[in-house]
Order: sequence, then structure tokens, then C-alpha cells
Amino acid sequence: MPRFAANLSMMFTEAPFLDRFDAAAKAGFTAVEFLFPYDHPAEAIGERLHRNGLTQALFNLPPGNWDAGEKGFAARPDKFDELKQSLTTALPYARATGVKRLHLMSGLADRHDPKALAAFRKSVTYAAEFFAPHGIDVVLEPLNMRNVPGYFLNDFGFARDQIVDLGIPNLKLQFDLYHCQILHGDVTMRLREMMPVIGHIQIASIPSRNEPDTEELNYAFLFEELDRLGYAGFVGCEYNPRGKTEDGLGWFKPYAGVKS
Repeated sequence: MPRFAANLSMMFTEAPFLDRFDAAAKAGFTAVEFLFPYDHPAEAIGERLHRNGLTQALFNLPPGNWDAGEKGFAARPDKFDELKQSLTTALPYARATGVKRLHLMSGLADRHDPKALAAFRKSVTYAAEFFAPHGIDVVLEPLNMRNVPGYFLNDFGFARDQIVDLGIPNLKLQFDLYHCQILHGDVTMRLREMMPVIGHIQIASIPSRNEPDTEELNYAFLFEELDRLGYAGFVGCEYNPRGKTEDGLGWFKPYAGVKS
């Protein structure tokens, strides 16, 4: 049975960020994820997490100036020093939460630019080697061009090929079914093909990015497929609730309380 992690950047937003840990645990989640923790002290996040008996499934490494449109800088040749600093910034949060996987964002760049590709491979290698002694995986997530125009990592096959080619044990694929369906379709077959390199999965309805209970994908089938494939990782609920978060959790009730 899948182990679901509530995404606290998108769910339970009726409450202040630190109170969302309490709300997620009350709703039956045993794990959480979020985009960025850096506006809050690492110790405060760790305290809320552990007080509620929650597992930290994932969070993102610093993306640069998010409000100015930066979406990471792994593929930016001029941003390698900032990338190295971002890893140092994230490390205290990783220690405080006990997280075992961190998402490295590639940033806005042309995937066919040799300089961008070289920068990406250099950054990915450096990040994975930096976190390996801490027992942390680095995950790479392709994003669709409708939501994030100009994003470097915009193809699942390309991402898989880079991971396989680099051959770094703690480098994995973050497989968001929402982005995969928009980019490529054929989600089930891609899950089957790419499962050996998948380190984290995320879900949302398509095309609305709401609760995973309607629209294009049959999530009941896909959850069973994850069991058939032997996926033992987390499934992050990275969706925008249609209304109050708790009112849209009918899809989750059969899975509530599954231990992390």
C-alpha cells in the first residue's frame, strides 16, 4: 500500500506553515514533504515534525530567488558557486528533519545547449557526492513546460538517461505523474520502465492539479500498480485542494495511518 506524504506547501494552507504539521498528522498522514523550509529555523521544523511522529519524505534544495523567477541553477554555468552554497544552506535542515532525499532543481536553460548540459552534469555530480556521506539521495524532477516555461529538465527519458549515464548510487529520479502525463502520457509504461531509478513519486489530478480522484488518470489503478512494481518509497501529494484541504481527503481515507 502506498505511503503518502502531504505536501505542506500546497495542502493545509488554511493554517500557518508550522501548524500544518499538526493538521497533516491529525488527518492521518504519517509523512510530509514541502517545497522550501528556509523561511523557518531548522530546529522549529524538526520539533513540529517529531512532535507529530511524522517522517520528512522530501524537500527542495534552495532555488535561488524564487520570487524573481529563478527555478534552481544546476544547469546555469554562471551559478556553480551559488549551487555549492545552496547545499550548505540545506544541510542543517536535512539534519534536523532526518530527510533522506532532496530535490535539486535544474533552473531555466536550453536543454540543447552544450554548456548548460555540462553545467547540469557537473552540478548534479557535485550535489550527489556532497550528500552521499550523509545518507541522502539527490532526486531530479522533470517539469512540464506549461507550468514552468523554459525549464531545463523537461523530458523524463532525458532525465533517466542522465541518471543512468552518471551512475551515481544516490542519484535518483523524482517521478511526478502530473508532469509525466502532460509531457508524455503513457504513465504506466513509463513507471514500469523507469522504476529502477525512481527515488520519489508525486501525484495530482490532470489537468487541474487538484485531488487525485478525478480527471485523466485512474489513480486507484496506479496505486495498485506501484504495489505490483514493488515501489517502497513515498508518494507526495503535491496538489492544490479544490477547497478546504480536509474536505477533499475522501480519496485518502483508505490509506490514512499507513506507517512510514
